[in-house]
Amino acid sequence: MQDFPILTIIVLLPLLSGVVLFFLPGDRKQLIYRWALATGLIEFLLSIVVYIGYDIDGDRYQFIDKFDWLPDLGISYYVAVDGISAPLILLTGIVIFTGVIISQRIDDRPREFFAFLFILATGVFGVFASLDMFALFFFYEIAVFPMYLLISIWGWKETREYAAMKLTLYLFIGSVIALVGGLALYFEAGLGTFDMLQLESFKFSPEFQKLWFPFVFIGFAVLGGIWPFHNWSPDGHVAAPTAVSMFHAGVLMKLGAFAALRVGIMLLPEGAQFHLPWIILLTLVNVVYGAYIAMVQKDFKYVIGFSSVSHMGLVFMGFATLTEDGFIGAGVQMVSHGVMTALFFAVVGLIYDQAHTRQIDELGGMAKKMPFVAGAFIIGGLVSMGMPGFSGFIAEFPIFMGVWQSHPWIAIAAVISIVITAAYVIRIVGSVFFGEMPEKFEGHVHDISRSEKLALGVLCLVLVGIGIFPSVIVPMVESGVQHVMTLLGGV
Repeated sequence: MQDFPILTIIVLLPLLSGVVLFFLPGDRKQLIYRWALATGLIEFLLSIVVYIGYDIDGDRYQFIDKFDWLPDLGISYYVAVDGISAPLILLTGIVIFTGVIISQRIDDRPREFFAFLFILATGVFGVFASLDMFALFFFYEIAVFPMYLLISIWGWKETREYAAMKLTLYLFIGSVIALVGGLALYFEAGLGTFDMLQLESFKFSPEFQKLWFPFVFIGFAVLGGIWPFHNWSPDGHVAAPTAVSMFHAGVLMKLGAFAALRVGIMLLPEGAQFHLPWIILLTLVNVVYGAYIAMVQKDFKYVIGFSSVSHMGLVFMGFATLTEDGFIGAGVQMVSHGVMTALFFAVVGLIYDQAHTRQIDELGGMAKKMPFVAGAFIIGGLVSMGMPGFSGFIAEFPIFMGVWQSHPWIAIAAVISIVITAAYVIRIVGSVFFGEMPEKFEGHVHDISRSEKLALGVLCLVLVGIGIFPSVIVPMVESGVQHVMTLLGGV
């Protein structure tokens, strides 16, 4: 399989599928859904092949596919995966497959909806696989642009235009700042190439790294929802249709964290050692403030939106520890959080489709009619709380270990978020799923379909599987992190 262009197929298939969708008859909704489901399933299966086929004892980058794109400018199409990006490829495959299933009730222009969703997926896969910095930026912008259309056209009518524009402005400004930093790297190196492996081997001066690291890292971290540039994220989550919320929180925010690691930390390691010790303060605000704001929300979807900001803070906190434990935890957290938030937003969407409200105090007794949904949310809640036996514990424990090694007092302060998270999870479980169901829902709320149960089941299986068998992911992430630690000088 190493010589088969499987990564190129994974990256380009969604784009080709989206183009085909535009030519399908708009009134053939069942055909459109089946085509989208087939594409999502193929992407899911191919991502599993890449994940299983990655040899942690082999070369650092595998499934390599490369050709010169614009050789005069040093731009190439160069894709491969390592121990950090291979799990993220699988994460994207999981979310696109389950997101398509959850979107089977889309009635308004499903052809265009799925087409834009798959174009978005191409951008995401491309970023995770790119080893050429220009191609990474290219796919990064492809991933951002369809979000505006998906939210502004199919989102929640009350806030969709505001949220779509806010999201787009934040992310484009962040990407422009990161692009300026990327171009500075290109011209400073003077190698005439955007190949990140060559740029990685070039020794930038300490002064250059200290100057340009914040541009690259913070520019990308905006998409990861780092404080104080997180404000676009909850509004975007809430306004987006369910599958887009799943993709937005589950995968798109990981793009920011991954690019900040790949372009910022790995190309400018001395700059990372200089700046990350104060950036960890921003992540502490993410973790504690995000959890607190989630606790006081009355809108079910806003709770999950701010919870996502809090848990993404743990990813950046893991980076900022500059320890092996912290990086391993951050790598696992990107996958754990991605699946968990996809599950959460799927649950919210399934309830809203029938109850037509997201106000927590207007809901109740949903477990009686939707027991599978209630069970799925409880599993997600246990993951969110970092309960042993679930993926959240496998991810968060190494992060806190890393924080304790580098900044003990920040570890003590950050632990508060676990208590707050437990509080809002228990509150939602009690208010939404148990107690008496309001009379207005009687006869209107019913159990979900078998295909929707399949989607929730896949997400739950991943969260439980990682928790019980951490060896399925931790050694792979560790193999990728070891190189990062080498670049950081074994810090």
